[in-house]
Amino acid sequence: MAKFHRAVRTREGIKEAERKPENPLPALSKLHSASAQFRFADHELRLSQDWKKLGVAAVVWDAAVVMCMYLELGEVELKGKAVIELGAGTGLVGIVAALLGAAVTITDRQPALEFLSANVKANLPPDTRGSASVSELSWGQGLDLYPAGGFDLVLGADIVYLEDTFAPLLRTLEHLCSDATAVLLACKIRYARDTDFLGMLRQRFAVEEAHYDQQRDIHIYKAWKLPPREDL
Repeated sequence: MAKFHRAVRTREGIKEAERKPENPLPALSKLHSASAQFRFADHELRLSQDWKKLGVAAVVWDAAVVMCMYLELGEVELKGKAVIELGAGTGLVGIVAALLGAAVTITDRQPALEFLSANVKANLPPDTRGSASVSELSWGQGLDLYPAGGFDLVLGADIVYLEDTFAPLLRTLEHLCSDATAVLLACKIRYARDTDFLGMLRQRFAVEEAHYDQQRDIHIYKAWKLPPREDL
């Protein structure tokens, strides 16, 4: 059965106001389901999933859901802003950002692009599609195709988990961000190495925890580029 989510603010933070059915899907069932359904920004969204073909890139993970709930609360200004999503997977976060008024570049590696594009096209109304584009971006590669410091906001949901990607991800963030750019990373800290990336990030960015979803154990970190260090 389908799941629908809508975010509201309470004294405790973010919670789901609407959720059908009440029981969450078991992990394996969620991975192998052909689609996942949500309600964000007053739109019903159906995201295709394809674990067998694309693995982790083709599943809606909890971090993406929590990120969308956070964006929907209006904690970050999106209307008219230039936004880029890294490692978009199913495209849920970028789709919701576009529905909330951002001009979004939704990126992932080449093998996921056809799948990602189909989800974006299927879930954005015709009058909103012009505000979202799908583009290939492998971290640390071909960065000259993207304007240096050309975005107001960089989004990433559950993209911090492979140690080999930490250095290229950091280079990518440094390229995309100006001093005024905000970065939002929704992370599930599964391993000690995941905190290693946060340590790397803090060498180049000011980092704070913007939100913690206790139910799903998801942290949202907000980061800004540090000014260049001056040699003494």
